[in-house]
Amino acid sequence: MKYRDINLEKLNTPCYIVDERLLGKNMKIIKSVIDRTGCKILLAQKAFSMYEEYPFMSRFLNGTTASSLHEARLGYEKFPGEVHIFNPAYRKDDMEEILKYAEHIVFNSFAQWHKYRDMVKQAEKERDIHISCGLRINPECSTGDHAIYDPCGEGSRLGITIENFEKALAEGYTPDGIEGLHFHTLCEQNSDDLETTIKAVEEKFGKYMKGMKWLNLGGGHHITRNDYDVERLVGLINYLKEKYNAVIYLEPGEAHVLNTGFLISTVLETFKNTINIAILDTSAACHMPDVIEMPYRPYVMLAKNEKIYDSGEAGEKKYTYRLGGPTCLAGDIIGDYSFDEELCEGDKLIFTDMSHYSMVKNNTFNGINLPDICVYRENEGVKTVKRFGYEDFIARV
Repeated sequence: MKYRDINLEKLNTPCYIVDERLLGKNMKIIKSVIDRTGCKILLAQKAFSMYEEYPFMSRFLNGTTASSLHEARLGYEKFPGEVHIFNPAYRKDDMEEILKYAEHIVFNSFAQWHKYRDMVKQAEKERDIHISCGLRINPECSTGDHAIYDPCGEGSRLGITIENFEKALAEGYTPDGIEGLHFHTLCEQNSDDLETTIKAVEEKFGKYMKGMKWLNLGGGHHITRNDYDVERLVGLINYLKEKYNAVIYLEPGEAHVLNTGFLISTVLETFKNTINIAILDTSAACHMPDVIEMPYRPYVMLAKNEKIYDSGEAGEKKYTYRLGGPTCLAGDIIGDYSFDEELCEGDKLIFTDMSHYSMVKNNTFNGINLPDICVYRENEGVKTVKRFGYEDFIARV
């Protein structure tokens, strides 16, 4: 049984597979934006930290951005290019380590910048490099649908509002040494929402943007989605670059690996309790937590009898099943799906678009083992990058 030239019968399930052919298509789209604008685009490692693919991705991208010390170190050690970091508030002991790796640091307040600027200067001397520092601003312009992913929502802890920005200046905090401004307001959105955001940013912070060496437009840009307006994005980047004479950065995460990976699962048992139920060796709670947190409904295909069958909504096709995981959590439910064929023990289910926010968020609740991490390359087929076991479980608890 093969899917996209991948022999499913030889796989140890559950397993994540990143298809480098699909990843390459995304990289070319993103590189075209870099080439047409002169901007710099970074990988937000919070979405994808599979460093096996970092050498390949570094051929197209300018570096990485981190949200923690460990991500900064990973980017520094595994991904050739720039290392950026943002955190709402840095621990002093973390900052001592971060300054060994990062060359761009974004602070969430003037107070944080003033607290650490002397450490930054000392690190510059020790490393003999320039460390560029910036401030994250909050334009208070919400354009998304999910409150949990809205950095501009009421009471947000992310970014400095114009009121707090000017209050800090009035209290004697200075932007001396600050070379850039950063804003991140989007989540899986198109460039029309970026245009709306830029208008709000300029309206509130325009006079402070002048003279900055760089402007960082954050992440959430769904650049590789089929309906994404790349032309509008190119125009917006060029507009900012020319108006402010600044380097423009973007740091998407999901867009880099959108629709490039799969999670392969095996049906362990089926039975009926009011509705048909299929227990899988894959857990929503452990292996795809966005299904519960977002909530997110992954697309599923059935591999059976040398054929691949698409799934449907509950009741759409002949046989409907509730797909559930092997944990004791009653809510460990992936969702209700319908199929043209009955599910049987041993059948393979293929969950698509499973590269982003999967490997970076999975866990070992109930002692459930983590899926293998694999990559498919044209010249070598499937390669298992990582296989987990008991030692990985006990190391975390």
